[in-house]
Amino acid sequence: MKMKMAFGAALLSLLASFTQAAEQQVVRLASDFTYPPFNYKNADGKPVGFDIEIADALCAQMKVKCEWVTQDWDGLIPALLVRKADAIMASMRITEDRKKKVLFTHKYYKTPARFVAREDAKLVISKAGLKGKTIGVQRGTIHDNYVSDKFGDVVNIKRYSGQDEVYLDAANGRLDAIFGNSDQLLLAFLEKDSGKGFGFVGEPVTDPAYIGEGTALALRKGDEKLAQQFNQAIAAIRADGTYDKIAGKYFSFDIYGD
Repeated sequence: MKMKMAFGAALLSLLASFTQAAEQQVVRLASDFTYPPFNYKNADGKPVGFDIEIADALCAQMKVKCEWVTQDWDGLIPALLVRKADAIMASMRITEDRKKKVLFTHKYYKTPARFVAREDAKLVISKAGLKGKTIGVQRGTIHDNYVSDKFGDVVNIKRYSGQDEVYLDAANGRLDAIFGNSDQLLLAFLEKDSGKGFGFVGEPVTDPAYIGEGTALALRKGDEKLAQQFNQAIAAIRADGTYDKIAGKYFSFDIYGD
């Protein structure tokens, strides 16, 4: 009788394990993978970067299986809303305009935005200083919105689907200036050979109407439970040192911010 009971208990335990594995939550994360060192693909086509490693840590903390979905930047929110993905993990800033469409988690980093131009151009960031100049931005971003609103009546705005294209045209002399996240501009352009002779111009832009409250994951409104899971996971990896360990691989400064 004891052997039968032991066998039955073992069988139930095994079945429970199979059921748990089968029911493991799958979370589809969308990104455009054009934003090194945050999210991009290596030579083998594998997603890599700070965002990717943070996502891996969050998914491990949440005990869910995460899968990546590739989507152009300006199609990320539409893809989320039609359920092609469950969350956006693409260095998306929290802004009031985006809050009308999606539900954001707590931030996982926060940095200002800046202009970059050739150092010998001695560019002045003002309407008078930028008049007639060509500014490169990634299409559909807060940087696109800022330049359009502040200088759109005096500059030529050249919009790109990926940030890497912005850098390429800047290096080839097709742009007078570019505008983007300060950290990304520094690490992916200014510290590279292609960025030699370029530097930051003007003061850091921190206007919350454009720069927002930080960078976070975006989910569909109504997915509060999943958002709470991510929020708890963000707090956990910040508390146990996982976040700092990952950040230290990419940045020599505090990426998390205030």
